[in-house]
Amino acid sequence: MTPSHDVVHASACENCQTPLQGGFCHVCGQNAHNPLRSFGHTVEEVFESFWHLDGRIFRTLRTLLSPGRLANAYLAGHRAPYVAPLRLFVILSVLTFFVGKFAMGSGDVLSPPAVADGKGGTTVQVTGAGGEGVDFASLTDPDEVVRLRDRTIDGLLAARATIPPTLVFARERVEDNIRGTQARARARIAELQPDHPALAQPDRIPESGPMPDSTGSLFSQNGKPWHPVDNPVRVAWLPEFGNRWLNKKIARAQDNIPRLQKDPELFKNAMMGAVPSALFVLVPVFALLLKLAYIGTGRFYLEHLVVALYSHAYLCLCVLAFFLLSFIDSLLPAQATVARAPVWLAELLVMFWMPVYLFWMQQRVYRQHPVVTLLKYLALGMLYFMLVVTAMVLLSLTSLVNA
Repeated sequence: MTPSHDVVHASACENCQTPLQGGFCHVCGQNAHNPLRSFGHTVEEVFESFWHLDGRIFRTLRTLLSPGRLANAYLAGHRAPYVAPLRLFVILSVLTFFVGKFAMGSGDVLSPPAVADGKGGTTVQVTGAGGEGVDFASLTDPDEVVRLRDRTIDGLLAARATIPPTLVFARERVEDNIRGTQARARARIAELQPDHPALAQPDRIPESGPMPDSTGSLFSQNGKPWHPVDNPVRVAWLPEFGNRWLNKKIARAQDNIPRLQKDPELFKNAMMGAVPSALFVLVPVFALLLKLAYIGTGRFYLEHLVVALYSHAYLCLCVLAFFLLSFIDSLLPAQATVARAPVWLAELLVMFWMPVYLFWMQQRVYRQHPVVTLLKYLALGMLYFMLVVTAMVLLSLTSLVNA
C-alpha cells in the first residue's frame, strides 16, 4: 500500500515514497536532499547538472589530458567516475565559443546595420552605427581613431543608402552625422599627433555640397549598381518577405566586405571564432569516418561517437588555450618581442601537440599496428581537415550577412 503524502516518513523518498537506503532513491533516483530547506543545496542543484560539483569534471579533465585514457575507461564501463562524453563536449564547446568571442573580438566583423524593407515603409536604424555616439576622446592611438572613423562612416553610408530619396529629413540627418564624425575624428587625431598622415588627406565626404548618390555598390542588378530601394534584387518565385530578407543580407555583406578589405584581421578573427561551431557540427561526421576506417573492429557507431566526442573535447581545450594565449599576446606591446616570445612558443607547442595527441589517442583506443594506425590517421586527418576548414569558411562568410 502506497502511503499518502500526509504520512510520508522523513526517511522516505518525497517523489515516490520508497523507503530510502542512502542519499538517493534506488527506485526513481531522486536526491534525498531537499533543496528547499538548504540554500547550499539549492545552489549546488543549480550547477550540479552542468558542472557536477562532486569533482568529476576535474577528474575527467585530468584524465582527458592523457591520450586515449578517458575514452578507454568509458568504453570499458567505468562511467561513474567521469562526466559523460556528450556533456563534457557541450560544456567545453560552449565555454570555448564565448571565450573565443571575447578574446578574438570576432563580433567586430558585424557592424550595426541600417535595414530597409525595400518599400515605402522603410525602417532606418543608425543607433550604434551613428557618429553622434562615437567616443573618439577615449582613444589614445590616432590609428585607432582612423579605424573607428572609417567603420562609423561605412555604417552611416550604408544606412543612408537604405533611405528613399523622398525622406529628405532622414537623409540629411545621416549626412550631418557623417560630416560631424569626420570633423570630430580629425580634431582628435590633431590632438594626438599633429603630423599624422590622415590629416593631410581630404575627407571622404565633402564638408558642403551634395553628398555622392552612390557609395560604390559591390553588387549589380540588371546591369546597374545594386540598391536596396531603387534597384533591389527580385527573385520571381520568392514571396515579398523573402525578397526583403535577401536584400537585407546583400546590404549587410556590402557594408562588411569593405571593412574586411581594410582590416583582414577581422576575417581571421571570424575564422578563429568559427572553430568551436565547426567542431560541434562535425562531431557526428568524424564518428562516421571512424566507423568506416575501423569497420572490421566490430565496434558500434556509438562507441566511435564516444571517441569522437572525447577527441573533440580535447581539441576544444587546445582551442581555448590558443584563444587565451592570443588574448595575452594582444595585451603586450607590439615592440615587446622578448615578452611575447614565450607566448608564441606556447602557441606553437599547442599547435604541435594537437595532432600528436590525436594520433596517440587513436592508437591506444583501436590498438592496431602503428603503421596501419598512421595510414588511417593521415587519411582521416586530411579529409577531416578539409571538412573543418570548409565549415569554418562557410560559418565565417555567414557572419558577413547575418546581424
